[in-house]
Amino acid sequence: MNTSDIRNEGMRIGGQIVFTEATVPVHYPYTNEVIGTVPAGTAEHARKAFEVAASYTPKLTRYERSQILQRAGELIGEKRDDLAKWLTLELGICHQHAIYETKRAQDVFQFAAAEALKDDGEVFSCDLTHNGKQRKIFTKREPVKAISAITPFNHPLNMVSHKVAPSIATNNCMVCKPTELTPLTALTLADILYEAGLPPEMFQVVTGWPQDIGDEMVTNENIDIITFTGGVPVGKMIAEKAGFKRQALELGGNDPLIVLNDLSEADLDRAAAIAVAGATGNSGQRCTAIKRILVQDSVADRFVPLVLEKAKAIRFGDPQDPETQLGCVIHSEAAELFEKRVYMAEGEGAVILYHPGRQGALLPPIVVDKVPHTSELVMEETFGPIIPIVRVPDDDAKVMEISNGTAFGLSSGVCTNDLNRAIAYINGLNVGTCNIWEQPGYRIEMSPFGGIKDSGNGVKEGVIEAMKFFTNVKTYSLPWPE
Repeated sequence: MNTSDIRNEGMRIGGQIVFTEATVPVHYPYTNEVIGTVPAGTAEHARKAFEVAASYTPKLTRYERSQILQRAGELIGEKRDDLAKWLTLELGICHQHAIYETKRAQDVFQFAAAEALKDDGEVFSCDLTHNGKQRKIFTKREPVKAISAITPFNHPLNMVSHKVAPSIATNNCMVCKPTELTPLTALTLADILYEAGLPPEMFQVVTGWPQDIGDEMVTNENIDIITFTGGVPVGKMIAEKAGFKRQALELGGNDPLIVLNDLSEADLDRAAAIAVAGATGNSGQRCTAIKRILVQDSVADRFVPLVLEKAKAIRFGDPQDPETQLGCVIHSEAAELFEKRVYMAEGEGAVILYHPGRQGALLPPIVVDKVPHTSELVMEETFGPIIPIVRVPDDDAKVMEISNGTAFGLSSGVCTNDLNRAIAYINGLNVGTCNIWEQPGYRIEMSPFGGIKDSGNGVKEGVIEAMKFFTNVKTYSLPWPE
């Protein structure tokens, strides 16, 4: 890139663009060159933003909120090419995956625009029992003062949209700290929202190194709610530091695709297509990506060649080439770790069927068969386009035991044509989501989403659930003579 192309962005605090002397560089994973800088903000900047948020009282009507959200979605569509370009540059995912992310973000704003128009207050008549009175009890939802949003690198647009759209829909004020690895898109989104008519106090963006600004995003006295998406250790640290504050913690996943033995040749081919797409989408950098493929022994020999064929067909390489189907992971250190886990699994008896070679952060779709289910490759969250196949017994109870045998409980996918078996897996898997004949990550942007165990504290995301979480229910009652 030319030096003139480098983006030097400021924070968005209280309607001002704020720079600092010290900056955080943003790298393009494919070449490691610096493509932008953001301020190395401090606790002071976060404190100022929360002060602005807590002292501002939004007065937008439901109609006005809906219009702003609707317009934001339209603007994302109008600016799609530029957004996709910068998603590719700061994250290293391929252009095709970047385009898909912009479309998902549009969905988030469209759903939030619709939900903003709904009043979900309830009415309870009080003459229902022998203690009855001529009264009615009503509920209404009220915004909180300030929401702290801490977002991860892997979906710089969609993940921020999932925080801010429900916040706007409920008339809240939010301060967002995007990760220092991919902060540029969040700043662009803030500008899109201001252009759509959002008062700048309702969404502010601060940037900086976690050690300088992280604590303030959790402990500031003006924060009512913390919403965090990211890794398990940081999530648990937030839970400890936040104490009494409400938290939505959406952490890691180790999602299985389970391929059962009642499948025909055509069905196995379909399952293989789901497996490869689910393991490599967004460079495998999704908490709901397929991290292990559990295939029953009696169909494994027919299934594995189909996976291999589909993996070999993936065009990986230059993320900016529109023909590329798989770009980089976030940096070469991550790629090295995942490749190391592949070789560790090989040392434990796994067989590497396809590994055309890693170049820095560019990790190809690596197919590994006969991975022991206790291997680090499939016990930890391997956040890259690895396609690990674990052969499991033709015994559904044992398969569920293996599937449930990690610390995570986010999502899962099951390929079977037997309805009774499908229901047994839906009931038996300890996860937040179980999709039959679909990738574990499949959802629409307003359906409930979240996990249990180390995958999160059970608070769901998705537009509708987030809107509930971002509000306080107030109950009031009135005399109501019939």
